[in-house]
Amino acid sequence: MLGSHLFPDMMEQYVQALIDFVRDNQVWAAPVVGVLAFLESLAFFSLIVPAWAALIGIGAMVGLGGLEFWPIWVAAAVGAALGDWLSYWLGFTFKDRVAHVWPLSRHPDLLPRGEAFVRKFGVAAIFIGRFFGPLRASVPLVAGIFVMPWWHFQAANFSSAFVWSAVLLVPGSLGLKWFTGA
Repeated sequence: MLGSHLFPDMMEQYVQALIDFVRDNQVWAAPVVGVLAFLESLAFFSLIVPAWAALIGIGAMVGLGGLEFWPIWVAAAVGAALGDWLSYWLGFTFKDRVAHVWPLSRHPDLLPRGEAFVRKFGVAAIFIGRFFGPLRASVPLVAGIFVMPWWHFQAANFSSAFVWSAVLLVPGSLGLKWFTGA
């Protein structure tokens, strides 16, 4: 992730501030989680916003009993799916022009890697790509650029979003329950 490598201390402070905000304002937990997952899954932003770390931290708060799992999980999944949906639309609408937009213009290898991945795995690339950082940013764009069938994309998009959000939230939740003996 570009942002976390450039400013690690700032990113750590950002993540801690988000976790503290959610802890202190639990009524905002689901909307904050939805926005974080949306940005983490949105082309361009996902390269600079380390939302996954905050989501893992918020998962730990679920484990402490401060937050209900289900609304947080659904918010994360819907936010992630909407981020990929918008990324697909950007690729579909703007095609090759997206390669000239920062930060992709500075990292010209991301789109060709995404293209090779989509060509090799087809619709499964949408599901698999969600779990790999740089691919998460480029695979939905590439799917849109190459006009992957919309329904195929959305089926993989939404199913992977629910699995991905569980993968981020459950370890913190279960880990703290196990660690504290609750």
